[in-house]
Amino acid sequence: MPDDPPLIQSLRTAVAAAPADVPLRLHLAQLLLDAGRSDEAVTEAAVALQHAPGDTQARELMVRAMGAPAPSPAQPPAQRRGFDWQAAEQQVGDVVPPRFVEAPVRADGQDDSAGADAWDVEAPGEVRLDDVGGMRDVKDRLEAAFLAPLRNPELRKLYGKSLRGGLLLYGPPGCGKTFIARAVAGELGAAFLSVSVNDVLDMWIGNSERNMHEIFETARRQAPCVVFLDELDALGAKRSRTAHSGMRNTVNQLLTELDGIESAANEGVFVLAATNVPWDVDNALRRPGRLDRTILVLPPDGPARETILRYHLRDRPIENVDLGKLVKSTEGLSGADLAHVCEAAAERALLDSARTGTVRLINMKDLLAAAKDVVPSAEPWFTSARNVAMFANEGGMYDDLVAYLKKRRKL
Repeated sequence: MPDDPPLIQSLRTAVAAAPADVPLRLHLAQLLLDAGRSDEAVTEAAVALQHAPGDTQARELMVRAMGAPAPSPAQPPAQRRGFDWQAAEQQVGDVVPPRFVEAPVRADGQDDSAGADAWDVEAPGEVRLDDVGGMRDVKDRLEAAFLAPLRNPELRKLYGKSLRGGLLLYGPPGCGKTFIARAVAGELGAAFLSVSVNDVLDMWIGNSERNMHEIFETARRQAPCVVFLDELDALGAKRSRTAHSGMRNTVNQLLTELDGIESAANEGVFVLAATNVPWDVDNALRRPGRLDRTILVLPPDGPARETILRYHLRDRPIENVDLGKLVKSTEGLSGADLAHVCEAAAERALLDSARTGTVRLINMKDLLAAAKDVVPSAEPWFTSARNVAMFANEGGMYDDLVAYLKKRRKL
């Protein structure tokens, strides 16, 4: 402070340079107390106690600064007055953070306040399948396998169409599987509960299974609700390849929850899942009655690429952009790749403006150069998928993938 004597100013500077130096801070507190500045002395003593909670000198100095008499050395320990932590916390509450900020958890690591309602359930959204650009084949399969029977209960009853099981979306990363799942929830007017491996797995034995059960319990209370299992290969990995019993038990619990999909308790609960590697998913999860409907989500087609590019360029300053030419130049790129193309083009224009000192708009040259530099992120996935399609297409599970690879002459 400007009005401090030179010695106190010097000590404040030294304390600021070495905040963990308890003797130095106590020396400053003693000088402040001698100068009649008790409140400042209390603050410095309290900070010293944060660094050294058992320091006797710091405690005695704080007691004297707060106006209480220091304990006599000759007084027997049993008769000494204990340090009043409550009074000290009230005195320096606006300076020193509280010692305890969280309620203790139980011995198994489970917070007593956490229950099934702790999961974040999104209200029915406004995203519909019409908001998904292109992908007509995916939309048609969704309509036939999932949406049409739900929208027409009388026809479903007439034709004996069952609602057993769930829907598995698979394909290369960055192609919009999560967005499609949200669109399905919007079509159903249902709440959306997204579940990842971090939401389920727990270090304590039994908690992962309990988490899985509570997720489905939450969905039942919030029905109609879409439960979206993201990265299913992590949540439902093949048990034959899983060495840890806890992970196997989690898969078993997921199977139990999926087995109850058509029961009365699960009315209005719809299960969708997504994975990049369906061949790593436990086979039991894909048997009839569970995730028995499978849809391949491929890199966006032409209309989808145009929609995605329009979306990512809508708020950017552009000029003379030929979307038709750009769409042709970005064939094979995923939705994430297209977003990167727009970002990279904006960076080129920004750097050029910074170097020249003249602001210019993003043009076609920027976008084409960015598209040329982007390596399709889906290619490594197709390399792995090709081997699966050739040698592990048991029961025609990957016929749609085989057809696509033949169409692209990659098989």
